[in-house]
Amino acid sequence: MNEANTKEERPWGWFEILYEEPGLKVKRIMVAPGKRLSLQSHEQRAENWVVLQGRARFTLDDTTVALAPHQSVFIPKRSRHRIENPGAAELVFVEVQTGSYLGEDDIVRYQDDFDRC
Repeated sequence: MNEANTKEERPWGWFEILYEEPGLKVKRIMVAPGKRLSLQSHEQRAENWVVLQGRARFTLDDTTVALAPHQSVFIPKRSRHRIENPGAAELVFVEVQTGSYLGEDDIVRYQDDFDRC
């Protein structure tokens, strides 16, 4: 199944599905200036994130690092993670999901700026 260019708005920005097949999903994600995603984990998937534009602050479990364009991170299953945009320009990155289940409901939120926990 390929649902390319399916775009969904979120309170922090938007994402679009670029490619999807069983066990693999690729998204382009934009985080607006000053916004961040939930502190979250996934039970059934791992993710790879590659920053395309902007600057990011990335948290993986107890470690926080700055990311610039062309830098990437790997997020193992069940790891708590978050990305935020501390800058004045849009943050855009690609997310590659791999795993047995890639649904949007495979998410555990620990903290969220938009009361979605």
